Amino acid sequence: MKTAASKLKPKTVIAGLAVFCTLLWLLAAIHPLDRQAWALENILLVLFAITLVFSGSRLRLSNGAYICIALFVIVHIIGAHYTYARMPLGLWAEDQFGFSRNHFDRVAHFSFGFFLALPVHELLLRLSGLRRASSFWMTAALILALSSLFEIIESVVAEIVAPGVGVAWLGGQGDEWDAQNDMLCSFVGSLAMAMLVAVAEWKGKTE
Repeated sequence: MKTAASKLKPKTVIAGLAVFCTLLWLLAAIHPLDRQAWALENILLVLFAITLVFSGSRLRLSNGAYICIALFVIVHIIGAHYTYARMPLGLWAEDQFGFSRNHFDRVAHFSFGFFLALPVHELLLRLSGLRRASSFWMTAALILALSSLFEIIESVVAEIVAPGVGVAWLGGQGDEWDAQNDMLCSFVGSLAMAMLVAVAEWKGKTE
């Protein structure tokens, strides 16, 4: 059964999502809580957006994959504006439920794995020649590898920008295993999306 989004032309979906994300990014660029952190957080996002612009005609992803990419970008834009450790919704949850820290960064890393797993999975199926069953595990492995790479890049940048206080500058909030927990959240998110895709495909075959 096709959804309303799947019936739209990819160019229409991409244009709409691009306009929305750009406007949100411009609004978030106005008085972020920490201008330096905001700028550093957005370096990879800008490079990612440029890559999508120049490779968009070759990628040919599904509308659902483009929507997933946009959803992750939205989460990142909000997190970069407030800084992940001071995002208001996370602070509210911390006070409301007695959490030991602001968990919005965990939500963002889960979103990274969950939302980007679908486009990564589609690219793997098209370019790698993997069997469908193997592609699910490879998707999760790639997401985990990318998450690890980002953590390494962040640690290097933190040591350059804020030597000696890198964990605090990165919003570790006192968690010495912050990087590992972030990677775990990304991995779990990718597995969750892989399961949803597998179930959807199985139901499509049985209908």
